[in-house]
Amino acid sequence: MSLLVLSIIALLPIVTIFVFLVLFNWPASRAMPVALVVTTLIAIFIWGTKANIVAGAAFNGLITALEVIFIVFGAVLLLNTIKESGAIHTIRNGFTTISPDRRIQAIIIAFLFGSFIEGASGFGTPAAVAAPLLVAVGFPALAAVMVSLVIQSTAVSFGAIGTPIQIGVSTGLADQPAVMTALEKTGIGFPEYLLQITTNIVLIHGIVGTLIPLFLAALLTRFFSPSKSFREGLKVWKFAIFAGLAFTIPYFLIGITLGPEFPSLLGALISLIIVIPAAKRGVFMPNAEDTFEFPPREKWEEEWFGKLNHEAAKPQDESRKISMLSAWMPYVVLAILLVLSRTIDSFTALLKHSAVTITFDNMFESGITTATAPLFLPGFFFIIASLFGYLLYRMKPAEYALAWKNSFLTVVTAGVALIFAVPMIKIFLNTSLATGKAAADSASLVGENMPLILAESVSVVSGDFWPIVAPIVGALGAFIAGSNTFSNMMFSLFQFGAASNIGLDTAQAGIVVAMQAVGGAAGNMICVHNVVAASATVGLIGKEGLLIRRVLFPLSYYLLTAGFLGMAIIHGVFNIWLLIAIIIAASFIIKMATDKSSLLANTSRQPS
Repeated sequence: MSLLVLSIIALLPIVTIFVFLVLFNWPASRAMPVALVVTTLIAIFIWGTKANIVAGAAFNGLITALEVIFIVFGAVLLLNTIKESGAIHTIRNGFTTISPDRRIQAIIIAFLFGSFIEGASGFGTPAAVAAPLLVAVGFPALAAVMVSLVIQSTAVSFGAIGTPIQIGVSTGLADQPAVMTALEKTGIGFPEYLLQITTNIVLIHGIVGTLIPLFLAALLTRFFSPSKSFREGLKVWKFAIFAGLAFTIPYFLIGITLGPEFPSLLGALISLIIVIPAAKRGVFMPNAEDTFEFPPREKWEEEWFGKLNHEAAKPQDESRKISMLSAWMPYVVLAILLVLSRTIDSFTALLKHSAVTITFDNMFESGITTATAPLFLPGFFFIIASLFGYLLYRMKPAEYALAWKNSFLTVVTAGVALIFAVPMIKIFLNTSLATGKAAADSASLVGENMPLILAESVSVVSGDFWPIVAPIVGALGAFIAGSNTFSNMMFSLFQFGAASNIGLDTAQAGIVVAMQAVGGAAGNMICVHNVVAASATVGLIGKEGLLIRRVLFPLSYYLLTAGFLGMAIIHGVFNIWLLIAIIIAASFIIKMATDKSSLLANTSRQPS
């Protein structure tokens, strides 16, 4: 078969997900089993993948799905512990003290605190933390998940202490003959080259990501205010850009000086230290008359609600006074444990010790080995933080038992979708085009999996404009694989090769690889298991397609802006005039969107 035909076939699993999940608005629990069947049939009968390899990949996916479920359970348990203890009242009052404005709360909780959790843990944990916390302070579940997904972008490239770069890009490029030969000609080693790539990543992310808080505010008011207007969200542009810069400037400086481990973690920590006191002092805050609040609860649309919205907060026990520091202490313990587990080698080794690691070697004689270290997963630290809260708040056993019971009930429904979604992804990644009828006309493609076939076809079509397309391929990889790390593993070498094929030098190829990492980070906004897991933490079931549709706008902004920025940097026209042009273009687009939303809102209020 030709590259074109193979690409169309390889696209079918993604089309299946898009059609049923996004267009037909099926819940993931129905759409993902269909996608799993389609992927399995293509893998066996078209790609020629052996059945035992498909079975091994599916089992690998099952273990990964259970890991994600464990993380979701831990996140929900910690929140339920805080709810049942009554500490949630203190947290809610604390955010009201900073600002009663929901736009400001979304920026601080989702963007800043979520980015800190991303830097410490990664792998979808920020959404699992931020979404239920937002619901607990009064957000509709749909709004909480939406903004928690949008922040899965700028911080993701350096999540889990830089894992997407340290493991993803490094694994994809290190010791590859083409890369090593190119580096020998330039006279630099691979560690220096990885630092160059990191510098490009923090530069592109830093510019593009600064506006993400503004997107949060605009999307929040567009879909969850009576006026249905972007303009209401854009009114906090001063504070949003201030918060964005408070994160991206230290993020950039840390990236170019310390490397890929700490930009997100330390950048977010510094921004929290700067922004929260500034917000309390009213710096760049909206006027009191412009404070945004959701409509009264009785006027919420039905799709806004999640199970967590229907659970009334436990009345505050006046005999159990909980200070602000105590209320937040379980999350502080969580953050400290996550950081220590990723930075202290001896602690990491203890958590990953063979005695506590479960290994399934060569499953179904497929050559696929699956291992899981439960004590190293963020879910374990969520449980430890929950136990700490139980002791700190002196909770009654019955209260804590109720927190565990409600947490189990919350994750049961999400588990159904994840148990089908992740095996489908693993099968997709483990296909390998066999010789025979399928490969008769494309011998050079033998051995390539479905994602590589798709990427190669895109590179053929795009030609010299490949740098603009590179972030889109990275996002596609994250959407399929469920992780920026896996996307970088799959496509970093391919991106380097594609850049070389269009005549770019080694340094410019590094910029293309950086754009892969940026796109892979942004792709986490629509990664299926991230959407399902975040939704599960607030009991929002069956709205995955709606959420994906709503975050396509910020995703498109991220990918296109990153692509054009990268193209400009490569061709040496990155200067102040280009930056001004981008700002003018962005302002024009926002104005058009604002005018259109206002027109629609006014039209909808006209009598029929």
